[in-house]
Amino acid sequence: MRDPYEVLGLAKSASAAEVKSAFRKLAKKFHPDQSKESRAKERFAEIGSAYEILGDEKKRAAFDRGEIDADGREVMRGFAGGQPFGGGFQAGRGSAAFEDVDLSEILGEMFAGRGQRGGFNAGPQRGADVRAVLDIDVEDAIKGGRRRISFSDGRTIDVTIPKGATEGQVLRLKGQGAPGRAGAGDALIEIAIRPHPVFRREGENLVMDLPVSVPDAVLGAKIEAPTPEGPVTLTVPKGSNSGSTLRLKGRGLPGAHGRGDLLARLVVTLPEAKDAELERFAESWRKSRPYTPKRRP
Repeated sequence: MRDPYEVLGLAKSASAAEVKSAFRKLAKKFHPDQSKESRAKERFAEIGSAYEILGDEKKRAAFDRGEIDADGREVMRGFAGGQPFGGGFQAGRGSAAFEDVDLSEILGEMFAGRGQRGGFNAGPQRGADVRAVLDIDVEDAIKGGRRRISFSDGRTIDVTIPKGATEGQVLRLKGQGAPGRAGAGDALIEIAIRPHPVFRREGENLVMDLPVSVPDAVLGAKIEAPTPEGPVTLTVPKGSNSGSTLRLKGRGLPGAHGRGDLLARLVVTLPEAKDAELERFAESWRKSRPYTPKRRP
């Protein structure tokens, strides 16, 4: 093997801290599960062998005195060429090169939890998960649907929205995340329900304002009202006032315990065009039957 100082790019005067720092930097660069460098596997093994010598105070001193060679084998004196014997570092067998180094610390988040003292057992890494927010309509949340979402890397994915989707729910799409040597990560799609032009959200209930004519409010009537699943017929009781609420059970948003309700708040509404007959009637009523409406809480 090459001189360990040369392998780690160090001078012989390098401190122990400088040796460790150089090893950490090179281990990151040439780890075969992450590196795109040519001969990364061989370089990683060579770096480990060098650190086995220079990272151990006694072995480093022995190497500097010429008592062991770059492979850590003892040099027999008195023979031509100094014939060596003994064993050295072999990559992949839990070498002492890593004995006092926490590789999870060295390689950071790339290999968090994988490094082990006395050896390095990190296998190929799975790709990272990616996250996105998908805005859907109230109708999609109730009935389900299919929408296309785009990621920053240019990919598009068709997402199936399940019936009963809820605000903040996360859909996990297996294998649609970032690529990795051990397979792609997942795509985590968070559901966000858009504001609706008709229905307001109050928890799991939906609330809407339902215009009612003066005659229908006074006399009662059956009128058509919208719901997320299509129009239905509601009965307006006689003498209904603005603010009166009609409740449609189970027509609201999906929730943890089923669907909420749809609340139709009546708004008694005058005709848009002026009506002379209605004005005469109101004038006569005001004179003969004056009253002061009670303030609603």
